Amino acid sequence: MKWWSGEYKLDANGKPTKKKRYDSASGSEDGIPFQDKNQAYIYGLDRESDVRNRRNRRRPDDPLGMIDYIDKWFGEGNLRINSNRTNKSRLESVIKPYWAQWTVEDITPIDYDAFREYVTAKYSENYSKNILGLFKMLMDDAVVKYKLRDESPIIEHRRRGIYRKRQTRRVKKRLPIQAVHQIATNAHAVWGYTGWTYIWTIAFSGTRPPGEMYGLQRGYCSPYWPASEPDSDVREEAEQRYKSLHAMRIRYQTYVADKKPVLAAPKYDSWRTLVIPPFLDEMHGAQLASHAKPWAFLSVTGRPLLGTNFDRNYWYPIRDGAKERNSGPRYARWARPEMPAVPEMAGEDIYRLRHWAKAKLDEAGDIPRVAVEARMGHELPGVEGTYSEVTVAMEERIVEYLQGVWEKEVVGAGLWTPPSPMPIPVDLVNAAPPLFSGLPVLEYE
Repeated sequence: MKWWSGEYKLDANGKPTKKKRYDSASGSEDGIPFQDKNQAYIYGLDRESDVRNRRNRRRPDDPLGMIDYIDKWFGEGNLRINSNRTNKSRLESVIKPYWAQWTVEDITPIDYDAFREYVTAKYSENYSKNILGLFKMLMDDAVVKYKLRDESPIIEHRRRGIYRKRQTRRVKKRLPIQAVHQIATNAHAVWGYTGWTYIWTIAFSGTRPPGEMYGLQRGYCSPYWPASEPDSDVREEAEQRYKSLHAMRIRYQTYVADKKPVLAAPKYDSWRTLVIPPFLDEMHGAQLASHAKPWAFLSVTGRPLLGTNFDRNYWYPIRDGAKERNSGPRYARWARPEMPAVPEMAGEDIYRLRHWAKAKLDEAGDIPRVAVEARMGHELPGVEGTYSEVTVAMEERIVEYLQGVWEKEVVGAGLWTPPSPMPIPVDLVNAAPPLFSGLPVLEYE
């Protein structure tokens, strides 16, 4: 007689397939052969009962230790380099040391509760959340993928006791456009016209700093794109769609992994086209005309931003202000005037400008949510995300609104704007060098 054990056959790599794994027996558990068909039938009913009541899991003779299981789980992961590096750090520094003496089977809900209390007491709220989320992935895979446990030790209990509202998000300081303008003005003092354009690009496009900004290439900026798009299908479609609009393409991000520069897909594979207002297109044209290198934004010394200590040498003086400085005679030290601090940005990361970009679009009140989220590189969940799409009319409204914000709140308010660094070439497309591909490219599924 045969019965299904509730498990599936494994492929050559040890991963479950869709083929059921059957157990069989020609005798009872004590080794004596079945005396008749009825005895075998009753034995089979008992095995089916084990399956229904989840008593059928094979228990290994040598229980798997947590250290070995974590190494196996991590080795079979298919994540980006950055995610692998982050997960490895959390596993090595917190999870492995705590569970070093445990086997996968031995962990009970009480043991997990003790671990959760230990983590939340020792680490920050955000780090604790990430650690516990990673441990949950380990336990879920131990149950579903590797069949090492019957169920996860992580049990979500209903709330008990006095209700206390949980702070789900940090309240941001109000950031008026005057503060953003001061950031851009300071950036111009530190970094020239490149800094001025860099700040306004984040604020009016919502591009993710630093990766997507570092990885923005000349050919994907609005003065050249979509004519410079290497994919013919994407280029033809974009040329039809953006005949009367300026647009830039987010195609890559750059970061350092294992001490090497990497050119990779943007976060969450969020390739996207961003329509931009005319004033920003003009800024990009002037900025790109000031140099002939492949990256859109360069350091003060004309090198890729990826190799700089951006926070120390650029962002902190821009955000916190600095005293007047004269040029140094012995090394690359450029003169700059005194810069005021921007109180609204005190302690903030440059990523705050991306949040400002989202809030500014929300202020319009008539730009559909799907268009705003798509611009930020997000996907709407559920039915709304499945059936919604960004239309040209929505993108035209975004351009109209953002151009109006610039003209009314910056130019119309009499805020300072710098002169263009040099005349813009007439034929920008033909003047553009080929797209840069000098960094190793990592492709992901």
